[in-house]
Amino acid sequence: MKRILSTGYSDGAFNIAALVLRATFGVMIFLNHGISKLTKFSELQHTFFDPFHIGHRWSLLLVLFAEVVCSLLLTLGLLSRIAAFVLVIDTAVAVFLFHKGQPVAQFEIAIVFLAAFFTSLLIGPGKYSVDGAMGK
Repeated sequence: MKRILSTGYSDGAFNIAALVLRATFGVMIFLNHGISKLTKFSELQHTFFDPFHIGHRWSLLLVLFAEVVCSLLLTLGLLSRIAAFVLVIDTAVAVFLFHKGQPVAQFEIAIVFLAAFFTSLLIGPGKYSVDGAMGK
């Protein structure tokens, strides 16, 4: 009981928490968002949301890079801060531009993803990651 009420934490617990955060949200965005966009690429490339006016196809390619490549990098903990930064931008665009004017209930999962990726960006990959094993 004393340990549960303690405000301290161990390095091991911190590193396991970083692993769980990275793996959970990295896999979730890959499976639930990246794969579906990848399989529907030909349908989406002409109508995909284009907030920066670079073209629908290029916007889709950037989102695919974030939600497929960067999500896998974050899950592994390889170049994790760079991957988390790209995913923060990806989810921030979804929250602040794509869902602008909608009720929060419509995009609360995007807010959760944004919070998770921002937290991963701040805390880093932890010991149980490829970056951690390489000593970065």
